[in-house]
Amino acid sequence: MPCTWMPKKPWKKHKTHDNLMKPVNDILPDITPLLSGCNRPLKMSFEDQLNILVYFHLEEHHSGRHLLQVLKEEHFARRYIAPKDGIEKSSFFEDIGSRGLEQMVEMFGKLYLKATRHLPRGYAELGDLVLIDGSLINAVLSMYWADYRKGSKKAKVHVGFDLNRGIPKKIFLTNGKEAERPFVERILAPGETGVMDRGYQSHKLFDTWQADGKHFICRIKTSTEKTIVRTNDIQPGSIVFYDTVVLLGTKGINRTEKEVRLVGYRVAGVDYWVATDRHDLTAEQIALAYKLRWNIEIFFGWWKRHLKVYHLISRSQYGLMVQILAGLITYILLAIYCHDQHHEKVSVRRLRKISINIRNEMNFEDIVNETGVWIYQPPNKDQSYASS
Repeated sequence: MPCTWMPKKPWKKHKTHDNLMKPVNDILPDITPLLSGCNRPLKMSFEDQLNILVYFHLEEHHSGRHLLQVLKEEHFARRYIAPKDGIEKSSFFEDIGSRGLEQMVEMFGKLYLKATRHLPRGYAELGDLVLIDGSLINAVLSMYWADYRKGSKKAKVHVGFDLNRGIPKKIFLTNGKEAERPFVERILAPGETGVMDRGYQSHKLFDTWQADGKHFICRIKTSTEKTIVRTNDIQPGSIVFYDTVVLLGTKGINRTEKEVRLVGYRVAGVDYWVATDRHDLTAEQIALAYKLRWNIEIFFGWWKRHLKVYHLISRSQYGLMVQILAGLITYILLAIYCHDQHHEKVSVRRLRKISINIRNEMNFEDIVNETGVWIYQPPNKDQSYASS
């Protein structure tokens, strides 16, 4: 028969959710206040907006409308995520599409800096590596700003991914046709090393980045003309077959003015040619650094699939950037939580467990708070348990 147990002290409210959100809650007092642009008070504060969008990225919501339905009908979302007086559809979509971007950018920047001081630094021997790449996001035809090609609309994100901490560092949003190379200058800080694929090869930019103190490890086309300046020794038995300082390009047309180190290595029968200005690393370390570039592809796949970037809440460039930044903030929060609570990296398995824990803790607390007792049915129906 069932037993009743009265807790001796109140249940600690939503431990998982509170721990997950603690880094942003610590930063919120320092964020520029979100103010109404007219005499009407805001229906949704920036804290409300951030809580809702993080919740959207954690749970299986398929659209903004589905999210609003959950905020109204699900007890936990209505009580702890939605604004105090609720939020109507028109106010929600208006706010996402026109308010909070400045605050979201500020939160992302401050949270990233907090995470860099908190998360362990992997591959420290390679220096500060920033993986740089662009990725397309499917858009709808009414998103006129997302120009890509006739009959097709796509937006493009240009991302800098901090390899050492395993989190996104910088992001820019453009239409799908925007060139990717110019964003390297905006993503990299002096002293950092950008790791890039062949699409970023530019001999003029190789010179510019070196002049600015910004390093690069960039794969180049096999057919690129090379003028040898000097040759470095190659270790016997290494995957590296070429390590030479060169001038890249054709004289009088596109040749680099500054010397570039060129490393060639072979993996599974495929030859890779990688240009860099890093002379302090071994050729094998250069090969490893380029191999690690694949981590940003893994991030893109994980982010798009499990953090709902393809379920668009807003069709404006402003609103999409708000949603994307909220997704990146969610990813950093997960990285901090997984490290602090479980000493591991972000994973789908852990994301699902976090969602389950939040729901379980909510259900338990509601039972205790609303009834004052915990009703427990023991596995053995012949036994009963007295309250302590």
